[in-house]
Amino acid sequence: MTSEESARLFVGGTEVARYVVDPALDARHGPRPYLHPVRTLGGTVVTDALPADHVWHLGASLAVQDVNGTNLWGGRTYVRDVGYTWRADHGRIAHTGWSERSADRLAHRLEWRDPHGAVLLTERRRLAATPLAGDLSAWRLDVDYALSAPAGQDVRLGSPATNGRPDGAGYGGFFWRAVSVEPASVFSASATGEEAVNGSDEPWIALRGTGPDGRAYTLVFAGLGDGDRWFTRTAMYPGVGVAFAFEHPVTIAADARRQGQHTVVVADGALDSATAAALAANLT
Repeated sequence: MTSEESARLFVGGTEVARYVVDPALDARHGPRPYLHPVRTLGGTVVTDALPADHVWHLGASLAVQDVNGTNLWGGRTYVRDVGYTWRADHGRIAHTGWSERSADRLAHRLEWRDPHGAVLLTERRRLAATPLAGDLSAWRLDVDYALSAPAGQDVRLGSPATNGRPDGAGYGGFFWRAVSVEPASVFSASATGEEAVNGSDEPWIALRGTGPDGRAYTLVFAGLGDGDRWFTRTAMYPGVGVAFAFEHPVTIAADARRQGQHTVVVADGALDSATAAALAANLT
């Protein structure tokens, strides 16, 4: 597979996502595989990529800003007592081979590499698109992965927050940059709004937005791992993430693995809290 070629995911014959496997991007944008555009079954686009405000935001992807000192998120690096700084520390998350390719499932192998091409982590990742039963126009995306540290070397995962930035900026992990032409809103079972939901460990959270076509959509996220926290933004831009190191660094011990499994329901329409909760309850 050459640069900018992509795989696609389908639900019942409807294309719902494009997976860009080997993007031809400037190193400062954190090149990595990403999903964009992701669509509802009704065709509304619910991801953004290369937006002017944060060019390194790439649809839905896995990315961490500090992996043993390598920036795999893109953009400037947050340096303690200095702030955001452009540094020559950008690596790449590279596709190395397919394990499975079908209309509704993709599985492949990846390497998380430092600026010199040395392997920091190896990964096995699987994406699956599944229709949801019932009256709603909705489907679910499952993202499963295992990150493995090399023998003889611990791998530390950090974030701007762990490197000294205040204000709940513990981003880095599975991140979904949404798109909304009207102000988006975020909520959970017990809280509403960016400040209330950011940093929480609720079982699920939801983001409501308006796509470029003017139609409403709702995303319901579930699947925090042990120690993970939700990262949310609606004021500056619409986005939701599973943050690996929201307050404290996380270490993958030498020759050990970190596994994750996250689910996103992609629904047409502006769902209320009760409907979102009911959907989340069935995400097993």
